[in-house]
Amino acid sequence: MLQQKIQETIRNVQDFPKPGILFKDITPIFHNQTLCNEIIDEFAKHFSTKNINAVIGVESRGFLFGFALANKLNIPFILVRKAGKLPFKTMAYEYDLEYGRAKIEMQVDEIQKDWNVLIHDDLLATGGTAEAAAKLVSMQEGKVAGFAFVVELEFLQGKERLKRYSENIFSLVKY
Repeated sequence: MLQQKIQETIRNVQDFPKPGILFKDITPIFHNQTLCNEIIDEFAKHFSTKNINAVIGVESRGFLFGFALANKLNIPFILVRKAGKLPFKTMAYEYDLEYGRAKIEMQVDEIQKDWNVLIHDDLLATGGTAEAAAKLVSMQEGKVAGFAFVVELEFLQGKERLKRYSENIFSLVKY
């Protein structure tokens, strides 16, 4: 079962990025190409009938599976990055994190009006970053077709924050 394989591969890192946090590190997954392919196939299977026009990957771990998924679905891949990292004209959205503020950006010519866009990141915690990406999609007159995560930390209830943008929220592993 895919969920079990992912859970057995994820590394727990205690007290990162600060004391009291148990970080779910997905980087060991990238040593297993079979598992990576299974993850992409599962995302593609779930979203292939959803009429998606593009996949957004949120910096930085959202780039890894997001790009592969976009290629598998044969649609464009869009980068959402931390402020100041993209070379062309951008639009930005600033938001609160559990421990501060952050700002993400997207280039202004990435999304066509009424495109259905899938937002992908490695992990759903409180939902702040994914919601900020959804705001950027809306600012470019696109529609959020769904959200895809490798890991969801259910106890932080980030999914509730995202439901106003799409009910199609798919996570491979939930803790």
